[in-house]
Amino acid sequence: MTPMTIPQLCEKLTSEPFQNPRNIVYYNYYIFLYDPAKEYEIRQQIHDMKDSLKRPANFIDIPALNLFDEFCRFLDKQPFGKFDSSYLHYMLENETPEYSRILTIKAGSKEFMSYIQQRINEEIDKADEYIHPYVFIYGIGSMYPYLRANDFLTKYEGYNDPSRYKIILFYPGSIDGNSYSLFNRLHDQHGYRSINLINK
Repeated sequence: MTPMTIPQLCEKLTSEPFQNPRNIVYYNYYIFLYDPAKEYEIRQQIHDMKDSLKRPANFIDIPALNLFDEFCRFLDKQPFGKFDSSYLHYMLENETPEYSRILTIKAGSKEFMSYIQQRINEEIDKADEYIHPYVFIYGIGSMYPYLRANDFLTKYEGYNDPSRYKIILFYPGSIDGNSYSLFNRLHDQHGYRSINLINK
């Protein structure tokens, strides 16, 4: 079994049975594995795929959230007490030895998960002519070491709404059995109740 290619994923997403969120055999988390060396190529292909799926033959509009960019926006909207109106700005200007620990706490917080839920809802609730059966999540490699893929999927579970959409998580790495390897080097735990997008 080998990971899907982007064209194969695009074909799967146009399948009407797969589009229906009620047709979930197990979970609504799907993981698309790719070579970490192709990170920026994959990012471009994600946006090209989005444009392709919006055409009249499909009318599918897929929110694509860069998790790292969203994390920066989340921090930028949070005040750092009385010192700064932006947590992000304060940390960039005043780096401390606690930097990594603080960002790890923030990345795994209920507040950040709630923010991601809000962003997803904003996108799929748009009143337009498109259907919104999927959500793309990418940039998980940029979140290392503050948030790993399995941590994100686990912590987002309480905010997840499988009756409305399927989440496609783009993962820069590989899998051996049930063991994921971020960047093909860093051992990760099994993706929390997720389905690998593979060629059978």
